[in-house]
Amino acid sequence: MKKIILLIAVAICSVTMAVAQPRAIGVNLGGNADFSYQHAVGSGNMLDLAVGVNGYGAYSYYGFGVAASLAYDWLFPIVENLNWYVGPGVGVSYYGYDNIGHLGVNICGHIGIEYNFGIPFNISLDYRPCIDVLGFKDKYYGNFYGITLGLRYRF
Repeated sequence: MKKIILLIAVAICSVTMAVAQPRAIGVNLGGNADFSYQHAVGSGNMLDLAVGVNGYGAYSYYGFGVAASLAYDWLFPIVENLNWYVGPGVGVSYYGYDNIGHLGVNICGHIGIEYNFGIPFNISLDYRPCIDVLGFKDKYYGNFYGITLGLRYRF
């Protein structure tokens, strides 16, 4: 009986490992540091979540900000382990200065290039422009992410 239970447990673990989605966690370094999480969806696509603190662009010096964006990216191989990606996304942001808080809802784009090393690590360079469609209106707000360098552990 113990052997059967062990065999079933090994079979379940094997199936789970075979269908597990690849994921990556790390940081995006640019004007600020953002937490980054990627999750593979389907064949060759991914969801990319970025969450950052302390304002973006011109805001970094004048107040406090928090922003999050979620993008759906299509991956396109260039050569082995080197891909480029592009996709649409949405975001929310909060920025406060002079005791006034501003909440924004954003439409974002995402384009970049990544390299997956033979070890469970990848590096990327990407650009994530966002346009505020509801909330804080300011001449500097159209692009709060800019170009970032991503460093992620894949699991």
